[in-house]
Amino acid sequence: MHERILVVDDEKDLVDLISYNLEKNGFAVLKAYDGEEALRQVRTRKPHLMILDLMLPGIQGMEVCKLIRNDPDHSALPIIMLTAKSEEIDKVLGLEVGADDYITKPFSVRELLARVNTVLRRSTLRKEIETKGSFAYKDLYIDYDSHVVTVKDRKIDLSPTEFKLLKFLAQNPGRVYTRDQLLDHVWGDETFVEPRTVDVHIKRLRAQIEERIAQPQYVLTVRGFGYKFADID
Repeated sequence: MHERILVVDDEKDLVDLISYNLEKNGFAVLKAYDGEEALRQVRTRKPHLMILDLMLPGIQGMEVCKLIRNDPDHSALPIIMLTAKSEEIDKVLGLEVGADDYITKPFSVRELLARVNTVLRRSTLRKEIETKGSFAYKDLYIDYDSHVVTVKDRKIDLSPTEFKLLKFLAQNPGRVYTRDQLLDHVWGDETFVEPRTVDVHIKRLRAQIEERIAQPQYVLTVRGFGYKFADID
């Protein structure tokens, strides 16, 4: 089955260009030119990935992304934000509302195809990881059921919060999360903590699992955005 990709942009010529190149590379393409139609197609056609423009007539791209992330039936849909805006704040906002990746206009078709393939691969990998009771990458091993973490067969003693943070990042390799997103996913609504608390826990976590804290290989910083677990092939 060809993976279905929903392309959402109010510029018809751009939609046609993206669609042509996606189809040439073996993907099935769905098209939408506004936010309302995009949401309808997500619910009825169930695409495997959406390329979403930020500036749309009617419902804006940011709001479309928020609505999808808050819909239990479609919250895991991979989303690549596509926009002419290149300011860092727009990239941060795109990630905060749940975009998996962000590409700015103008862009090369080759770059877009590379991003599409990467995000789809990550999505498949996340699904595989979620069904397993353990995780292994390089010298790091995590047993989700017993909460045991080892590095080079040496048991690591993590606090409950450090373990939850590592587990969440490891289950979503390659995806960048802002501090606020990590607070929501790891700390939840149980207590109020400052975003900088995330930095403190990341530092403590790295001190225990990384061989060289200054050159981490597991939990990485994405400058200006937040943190991610390393990309896994």
